[in-house]
Amino acid sequence: MKMTSKEARELLESHRGKTESDMWIGHCLCVGDSGGKIAKALNERGYNVDIDKTITLGYLHDIGKYNGESQGHVMRGYSYLKEKGYDEDYCNICLTHSYLNNDILCTAGGIPDINANPFLTNFIKNHEYSIEEKIINLCDLMCPQGGKVYTIDKRLIDIMIRRGTYSNTQYHIKETYKLKEFFDNLLGYNLYELFPEIKNNL
Repeated sequence: MKMTSKEARELLESHRGKTESDMWIGHCLCVGDSGGKIAKALNERGYNVDIDKTITLGYLHDIGKYNGESQGHVMRGYSYLKEKGYDEDYCNICLTHSYLNNDILCTAGGIPDINANPFLTNFIKNHEYSIEEKIINLCDLMCPQGGKVYTIDKRLIDIMIRRGTYSNTQYHIKETYKLKEFFDNLLGYNLYELFPEIKNNL
């Protein structure tokens, strides 16, 4: 079963007020809306990117936090959407949004145990990320909990202050910059130009 951005937003909103904080919902909306801007700009440059699907994936990526807990939200969100009958394309974003470079170790906020969840480790290693998924990877690293849009520099510092630094932090930072450069090159300009509000969030 497919999903539109309108349906994804309604699903998010159905959880508003049911957790201690709704900041995760604002974050999802920001990631989806920001992803939509990048997708639209890529379309204008001649690339085939599904704008509404990009927004939808952004709205859904952290749906596993519906119970108010961040720990385990990746698999919880994936299972939640699968149980509702949505296509793998929509469920997969719950798995892929936190991991860059097809590597479960390329993530922020800690070092995953690669043996703890063989399904997730193998999925990330073998999954071919769509351009829509890559956009959400990047936007997740531009949108903090407050619903604003940051440069990746400020956002990564925000993550390190809150979660600490680890042996994989430098690796994750390098891959984040590579991902932004990938989209800058496709667009032919610095993608921050799509977000003039960034200057107010420096």
